[in-house]
Amino acid sequence: MTERPGALWAAPAIVYFAAFAVAPMVLVGYLSFTTWNGLGTPQWAGTANWARLADDATLPGSLRLSLILTVAAWCVQTPISLLLGVWAAGRGRGRAALSAVFFVPLLLSNAAVALLWQALLDPNFGLADLVGPLLAARDGNILGEPSRALAAVVLVVSWQFVPYHALLYQAATRQIPAALYDAAAIDGAGRVRQFLSITLPQLRHTVVSSTVMILVGSFTYFETILLMTGGGPGTSTRVLPLHMYLTGFSGFEMGYAGVLAVLLVAVGTTLSVVIVRATGYSRMRSTREGL
Repeated sequence: MTERPGALWAAPAIVYFAAFAVAPMVLVGYLSFTTWNGLGTPQWAGTANWARLADDATLPGSLRLSLILTVAAWCVQTPISLLLGVWAAGRGRGRAALSAVFFVPLLLSNAAVALLWQALLDPNFGLADLVGPLLAARDGNILGEPSRALAAVVLVVSWQFVPYHALLYQAATRQIPAALYDAAAIDGAGRVRQFLSITLPQLRHTVVSSTVMILVGSFTYFETILLMTGGGPGTSTRVLPLHMYLTGFSGFEMGYAGVLAVLLVAVGTTLSVVIVRATGYSRMRSTREGL
């Protein structure tokens, strides 16, 4: 078989990325310099939309909420998904059955998850009496209190995406050579020591990959928030992506929404690059070399 150049093999991916990532971003970048309400022809506005960033009173709070959501989602999802994935990697019918139950949220759409938890957290029924005291919410009105609504969003988003990251850890754990555990058992290492000295180091690249997806994904996430709280009460859950969406599709200010979109992409990309550089992910090597 004749060998094909690498660029030819990569052509489908390059075309897909250019059509569905680069082209939309170029269009959004253009819209950020125009005035457009979604109808008719965009009118060139120069840097007027960018100048509005300094006067947007909602922007600092939205950016702060996005960062809080991102960090909180990572702190909740990483340890739970790591332990759940390592546990699910073990053999046994019981683990397989429970794993299937744990992964059910992966089958649900964002809209279904949002509406489900909105009903469950309703102060008149559902889980309000159970979850309300845990979040110190008065009368179980979790989504109606600014200080509790964001915490509820973090819990719901984590419930939805922990199974996905647990699946990553499960697959990675099953790739760890059993010989390492056998040698550790001969040396007298218990399960905790084996986890700390073998499992965790072998999963370091998976941890980095999962971290990048959690942080970037959480920073750009808004669908569930839109349906659960609409950014409320007040602006207590109006994260930056939701602020962009409401500005464009509710306020019909597509030009300024384009500015927020460019800002969102810039911050998300910077966050991803910093993580990759800081963790050495770009220099990742196989952990099974020599085995």
